[in-house]
Amino acid sequence: MFGAIEAIVFASIALGQSSQHLGLVPKALVSALNLEESLNTKPLIDIKNPDGRSITDIKGELSFLNAEFSYPSRIDVKILKGVSLNVKPGTTVGLVGSSGSGKSTIINLALRLYDLLDGSVKLEDVDVKDWNLHSLRNEPALVSQEPSLFDVSIAENIRYGKPDATQQEIEMAAKAANIHQVIIDLPDGYETRAGANGGQLSGGQKQRLAIARALVRNPKILLLDEATSALDTESEKLVQGALDEASIGRTTISIAHRLLAIQNADWIYVFNKGEIIEQGTHNDLLGLRGTYYRLVVQHSLSKI
Repeated sequence: MFGAIEAIVFASIALGQSSQHLGLVPKALVSALNLEESLNTKPLIDIKNPDGRSITDIKGELSFLNAEFSYPSRIDVKILKGVSLNVKPGTTVGLVGSSGSGKSTIINLALRLYDLLDGSVKLEDVDVKDWNLHSLRNEPALVSQEPSLFDVSIAENIRYGKPDATQQEIEMAAKAANIHQVIIDLPDGYETRAGANGGQLSGGQKQRLAIARALVRNPKILLLDEATSALDTESEKLVQGALDEASIGRTTISIAHRLLAIQNADWIYVFNKGEIIEQGTHNDLLGLRGTYYRLVVQHSLSKI
């Protein structure tokens, strides 16, 4: 009898303690249903789809023709309004304009992270929809504003760009990115750990390491999305020098707010509210005394 009473008392206490969590059960069921729905959703752009042409050897020509685009979350807001541009093989094209004008969208569409509402995006005169998606995304190399580094050795961070890269290839990429000497001066050289998100390195060093990771697989197309905007002036000069060196012989699309990054480009497109309003070389655009000219003047005044 005493054993039964003790068991009932302890069971009552446990039941009372668990009652505060019973309200979470309906929420968990709803969350599980939403998760199941998400997992069973078939993406419109499926990276696992084996269909399409594989990229073997390309020159690197990229073109947009009458591109119309809105992001799915804001379908009523046009990001691109009939944009047409052409990037010839081995040339550097700069994209400038205010935030939200559609510059980064060009890179997203070139990698086919989204599909156009109208118009076309072509690589080597072939619509990106006709290329195998994995092959398409594996060809260009992207250097973004905030590089993602991992708490492994510097060599391993570079090797993420090409998993089967040899030590010689890694060092050649580091030299091209102007970071080799910095690495060998570290206590353990290429085996030095970069730290969580590259915490053991400065901003300029992290960015050059990201450039080395992009270059290790020797890409034909290099995409630079605000690659120097978060750096101080001294680091910017070092990184920009590495980018200029890396762009030689490659098709390069460079997005920048700081005009130092694109003033030596072969061709520059000026964006405003989803449209290209000016295009030409640096000197051509200065001669127009339009939007690009005002951006240059503002940039010069900000340095004073």
